[in-house]
Amino acid sequence: MKNVKLMTLGLCFLTLTGGMTSCATKQGTGALAGGGAGTVLGGIIGNIIGKDSKATAIGAAIGGAVGSGAGALIGRHMDKVAQETAAQVQNAKVDEVTDANGLKAVRVTFDSGILFATNKANLNQSSKNELAKFSTVLKNNQDCHVDIYGHTDSTGNDGINIPLSNNRAQSVVNYLKSCGVPAGQFQNVVGKGSSEPIADNTTASGRQQNRRVEVYLYASQAMVDAANNGTLK
Repeated sequence: MKNVKLMTLGLCFLTLTGGMTSCATKQGTGALAGGGAGTVLGGIIGNIIGKDSKATAIGAAIGGAVGSGAGALIGRHMDKVAQETAAQVQNAKVDEVTDANGLKAVRVTFDSGILFATNKANLNQSSKNELAKFSTVLKNNQDCHVDIYGHTDSTGNDGINIPLSNNRAQSVVNYLKSCGVPAGQFQNVVGKGSSEPIADNTTASGRQQNRRVEVYLYASQAMVDAANNGTLK
C-alpha cells in the first residue's frame, strides 16, 4: 500500500477497485497513527469528493441539527473508520469526503477491472478476498450507513452500461451480505453507467479509471444521535 495524506471532511465513503477472495480472512496490519487532516494512512488515499466535478451526493438529510461538537466527534470517528479501511483493504483507494449533511464520510474505490472480467458482473476470486476484508470494517462499524455505486466508461450506450454498472454494484452488496454485513446497513445501490466520469474517456487509462465501484460509509441517524449525546467514541 502507498502512504498518502488523509483529507479531513465528513462521510465514510469507499470506492471499490480491485480483487478479493473469501470471507474468512485475517485482519490486516499497518494501522494508521492519529486522525484528522494530514494523517498518513496505511492505504491508498485519493482526492476528496469536493474536488470531483460530477461527484455523487451521499446520504440523506438527517433529523435535527448537528452541533459543532457533535460534528467534531463524527469527524474523529470517521477518521478511525478510514484508517481501519486503509489498513484492511490494500487494493482500493480510500479517501475522506463530505456527505449531504456536511459531515465527514469515507469513500473506497475499487477498479472494476480488479473485481470483474470485461462486460461481466460476476466477482472474481481475488476480488472476493478484498471484499471479505472490507466486510470486517463494515461489521465493526455498523453505525455507518453504506451506499454503493457502479460506474462504467463511455464505451457502449446506456442500454448496456447502466444495467452492467447496476449489476456490478449489486454483486458487491450480495457478497458483502454473504460475509455477514447486515442488510440494513446498505441504503442505496445504484448503477450510474458512464454519467459520472472521473477521468478522460478518450484515453485507455482514463477509461480504466472510470470503470469502478464506489462504496461510501457515512453517518447514520444513530451515529448522529450518539454524537449529539456525547457518547460517540
